[in-house]
Amino acid sequence: MIKIAEWLHKGKNRQTISIIIIFIAVLILGYGTLEYYKIQKELGSHIDGLSMSLASLDQKNIELKNTLTAERLKNDFFENQINGISSTVNRLQKLSETDKELLQKYSKVYFLNENYTPDNLSVINEQYLYEKNRNHQVHSQVLPYLTELLDTAKIDGIAIQIISSFRSFGEQSSLKNEYAVQYGSGANTFSADQGYSEHQLGTALDFTTPKTGTTFSKFKETDAYKWLLNNAYKFGFTLSYPEGNTFYQFEPWHWRFVGTTLSARLHEENKFFYDLEQRDIDSYLISIFN
Repeated sequence: MIKIAEWLHKGKNRQTISIIIIFIAVLILGYGTLEYYKIQKELGSHIDGLSMSLASLDQKNIELKNTLTAERLKNDFFENQINGISSTVNRLQKLSETDKELLQKYSKVYFLNENYTPDNLSVINEQYLYEKNRNHQVHSQVLPYLTELLDTAKIDGIAIQIISSFRSFGEQSSLKNEYAVQYGSGANTFSADQGYSEHQLGTALDFTTPKTGTTFSKFKETDAYKWLLNNAYKFGFTLSYPEGNTFYQFEPWHWRFVGTTLSARLHEENKFFYDLEQRDIDSYLISIFN
């Protein structure tokens, strides 16, 4: 009987212990669950807070991007304005440094001052001259275009030589007097008075060929003249006095440098220098040596 009582007593103790253990487990589980939900709630609050912060940061980021874009647009605008002003200043400076006489109409209409001389003149190599012992000069900035024209013509099998180039006011006066003695009033049809000659600018030249020489009237019939009609504009030259002009008789030998931009337009529109208004011509001064 005693053993049975002890067994029952032990059984009750085990049951109590089990209940206690279960109770403790329930408490721990309940506490854990409570803490879990509490932590989850706090974490949710933190996440919501972080989400709101991130949303706020995204909004600020968008605002900053918009501000940056606006500033860049302002900077681009100001940069374009500065570049425009700089370009205008450079153009004005370039114009101020370019001889305004170079594209003026000096033929019976406008008078070139007797003291005028081009800023810079360069001696033309004798290989390009008809008379090798003569000293011929041309505007220094025209010289590269001139030599390229003559060299290209030579490559194409066309022999073109220079028979006249820069002439000063005094030289033109002497030449006109010689022509007046030789041809009388007829000299006015092919020779300009001093101050009215394009040769004084240093940008006009008279061409010939080894066979034509000083017989200018035959130059029209040469392959050199035909070549010049088709190619001179590429090097900035144009025929000053074509057939039917109102200034002088037709001078197929007399060519003037006006710059490649203007000469290309004249060639394309089948016009000549004196066909244009002076104000139209003046707009090409800035690009004459481009």
